[in-house]
Amino acid sequence: MANALFSFTPFDFNGIPPGVYSDVEGYEKEELVIKGKQDTLFSMEDLGQVYPFCSEYGAYPDNTVAKGLNYYKEKQQRQQQQQQSPSPARSNYLTLDDYFGSCFPAPAQPMQEVKKLENVTKPCKATSNSSPLSSYLELLNNYGSGIKKMNMSPFGNSGDECNPETRKRLSTEEIIRVAGARYIQFSDQRCDEFSMLMHPFGYALSGLSDEETRDVELAHLLLAAAEKVGYQQYDRASRLLTRCDWIASQRSNPLQRVVYCFAEALRERIDEATGRFMAKELEGKVKCESLGHHGLSINLAGLAFHQNVPFNQIMHLTSIQAIIENIGSAKKLHVIDLAIRSGVQWTALMQALADREHRRLEHLKITALGLLPQKEEMEETGRRLDSFAKSMNFPFTFKVVYVSCMAQVKEELFETATDESVVVVSNMMLRTMIAAPECLENLMKVIQNLNPSIMLVGEVEANHSSPTFVNRFIEALFFYSAYFDCLETCWDHNIEHRSIIEANFSHGIKHIVAMEGADRIARNVQIEVWRAFFSRFRMVEVGFSESSLYQASLVLKQFPAASSSCTLEKNGKCLVLGWKGTPLHSLSAWKFSRERFWRSFVKYSF
Repeated sequence: MANALFSFTPFDFNGIPPGVYSDVEGYEKEELVIKGKQDTLFSMEDLGQVYPFCSEYGAYPDNTVAKGLNYYKEKQQRQQQQQQSPSPARSNYLTLDDYFGSCFPAPAQPMQEVKKLENVTKPCKATSNSSPLSSYLELLNNYGSGIKKMNMSPFGNSGDECNPETRKRLSTEEIIRVAGARYIQFSDQRCDEFSMLMHPFGYALSGLSDEETRDVELAHLLLAAAEKVGYQQYDRASRLLTRCDWIASQRSNPLQRVVYCFAEALRERIDEATGRFMAKELEGKVKCESLGHHGLSINLAGLAFHQNVPFNQIMHLTSIQAIIENIGSAKKLHVIDLAIRSGVQWTALMQALADREHRRLEHLKITALGLLPQKEEMEETGRRLDSFAKSMNFPFTFKVVYVSCMAQVKEELFETATDESVVVVSNMMLRTMIAAPECLENLMKVIQNLNPSIMLVGEVEANHSSPTFVNRFIEALFFYSAYFDCLETCWDHNIEHRSIIEANFSHGIKHIVAMEGADRIARNVQIEVWRAFFSRFRMVEVGFSESSLYQASLVLKQFPAASSSCTLEKNGKCLVLGWKGTPLHSLSAWKFSRERFWRSFVKYSF
C-alpha cells in the first residue's frame, strides 16, 4: 500500500504548521486548474442579498485592530517617557496597558454603537508566562475591538443614533462585545467583584436602553466569573454565578439564554474541580454532543431546525450541485455519507439526477457509516429514502456500515465497484474524532484509498480546541452568542422547538467549558487547521463553481428573516457561512492528488 511509505506524526490541532500553505498552493496550481473566478468576494449584483463577510466585525475573531485610539497613543507616549526613567515599582511589572492598550475606549467614556473595523492585523502572541487574566483580557481585547469611543454628539444635532428608542437594538454578540470592553475597563481600574455588584449600571453604559444595560451587566458578571474560575477561585466565582442565576433565564432574550447555559457549564466545571461529582458523571450528561451536529437527531425539532435555519440547506444543496458537476458522465454513483442523520438532503439529489435529460444515471447507491448505537435511526433513514426513491421509480440502493469504533473502518466494508463514481460527504463528523487521532487517521487513510471523485467537508468554523480554558471560553461565548441570536431571528414563532435545539447547544457548551483532556469529545477547529491536516493525505482543495455559489445565494433568499444577517464569504476556495459577520460553518471540497505530483512533499513533516 502506498500509505506504508509515509509515517505521520500525530497532528497538532491546536496550531498550524509553519510554511504549509505556500507549498500547497503551488502544488494546487500545478495539479488542478479550476474554471471561473476563485477568490473574488460575492457581490450584490452577482448573488443577490449576500453581504460581505467582514462587514461589521472583521474576518475572524483571532484578529485585532491595528489602529488604536488617540487616548492610548498618548498613554503609550507617556509610558515610553516613563520607561526612560523607570521607578523601582515598575521595573519588573507589566501592567494591563502593556498588553492591551490599543483597542478600547478610555474608562468612564460612554459607549453606544458598534462600528466597522478599518484594519485587521495578526493577534499578538501571549508570552508563555502570562497569567490567566492576561490571556483572558487579550482575547476579550481581540473580540471587543469593534467597540469605538464616541464623542458627545458625533451625528450632528439630530441625535437619532444616540437615542435608544430609534436606533437598532444591539445584537447578542454586540452586547457581549460591549461587556468585554467594560470588563477591560474594570480590570484596568483594579475593581473587585464587590465593587461591580454594588455599582452595576453606572460604568460607561450611557446610550444603551434599559434592557441592553441589564444584558451588558449580566454578561459582565459572567466574564468575571469565568476569570475567577481560570484562577481557580471557585468560591468567588460561585458568588458571581449566583448573581447571574438571579437575572438569567432559559425563557428570556438570547443574551440571557446564552448566559444561563454558560453559567451552568461553569458551575459544572467548579463542581468537577472541587469533587462534588465525578468526571464520568459529567461525561454522561454531554455525551450526546459527539453523536452529531450539536446533538441534533431525527426528531421534530431537528427537522424544524433544518427548515427554519438556513445553514444546513445552504451546505446541503451547494454540496449536491458540486457532486453533480464532478461525476461527469458516470452512469453509477456511490455516495458514502459519514454522518447521514435524517438523510433529507439525498431526496434533493435524487430529484436533481432524475431531472437530467442527458447522461441519465443508471443507479444511485448511498452507504451510510455509523456507530452501533445509531443503528435504529440509520435504518429508519434508509427506509424513508428507499420509499422516496420508489415513489419516483428511481434506481436506488441503501446500505449501512456499522462499526463500534472508527479505528475499525476498512476499505472493503464499502464494497465499491470499478464502474462507480465514488463521492464522500462528511457533515460535522470529523470534529468528533479530533480527540481520538488514531480513529481520524485511520478513516482518512481509508478514504484516501477509495480515491473519491470529490470529498465534501462541512464543519463548524470556530476555534474551540485550545488546551487553555479561558481561550475556549471566550471563543465559545462569541460563537454561541451569534448562534442564539440567529435562532431568535429565524425561529421566534416556535419556542418549544427552539428550546430543544438550544438545550442540545448547551451540551456543546458544557463540553467546551466544563471538560478537559480526553473528556472533550467534539472539538471545533477552523478551516486553516483542516487544510494543514488534509495536506498529510495528498488532498487538494478545489473551488466551488459559480453555479454552486449562485445556488447558495438562491437558498438563502428562501429565508427572508435571515437573508439580511446570514453572511456568505469565501476563505480561499472554501465557503464560510456566518451570522452578522461571525463565522459559524465552513464547506470545502477536496480531491486526492496523483502520486507523481506528491513526491516533492514527502520531505515535509507536518
